[in-house]
Amino acid sequence: MSQEDSSGYPYIPYGAPYGEQPPPQYGHGYGSPPPAPSSGPTANAIVALVLNCFSVVSCCNIFGIPGAILAGLALGRATTRPQTARTMLVWSWVLFGAGLVFTLGTFVFLGANGHLDD
Repeated sequence: MSQEDSSGYPYIPYGAPYGEQPPPQYGHGYGSPPPAPSSGPTANAIVALVLNCFSVVSCCNIFGIPGAILAGLALGRATTRPQTARTMLVWSWVLFGAGLVFTLGTFVFLGANGHLDD
């Protein structure tokens, strides 16, 4: 009752009972699964790099320079050595925070001593 089509799928006439249909012939499926998302810290490295560069330019934050260098190195190593990149990012954020605390402390000190009064 069923014949092979030139495409390899069996020919099933219209109205054939369900029990007489042969099982479908599965081919290769849908292909290989998509690659896993990168587990590297690229987004965090970009944010750290931008904030450290901004802190150097806007606040004269001296700790932002090594923080930006570490964030840039971490961005370059995010796909090849993610554990090293994470360590560099932690130090980059520590330097950013230390610079921010130092800058705020300097302004509080100058304001308390009257150097900012005009």
